[in-house]
Amino acid sequence: MQANVGGFDRIARILVGLVLIALTLTGTIGVWGWIGIVPLATGALRFCPLYTVLGIKTCPMK
Repeated sequence: MQANVGGFDRIARILVGLVLIALTLTGTIGVWGWIGIVPLATGALRFCPLYTVLGIKTCPMK
C-alpha cells in the first residue's frame, strides 16, 4: 500500500470523519453518521482505494 492521500486532503478527511462520528454520538444525525469511519480511516492510513482505481494521488511523496 503506497500512500496516495496527503496534505490538506488528509486533514480534511480526518476532520470530516470525526465530525460525522461526533454528530452521530450526540444524536444530531442518525446511524448514517457512522460512515465517518471511512474518511477517518483513509486519512489516518494515508491510503484511499478509490484514488488508486481513479489514478489520483494527492501525496507529494514518490
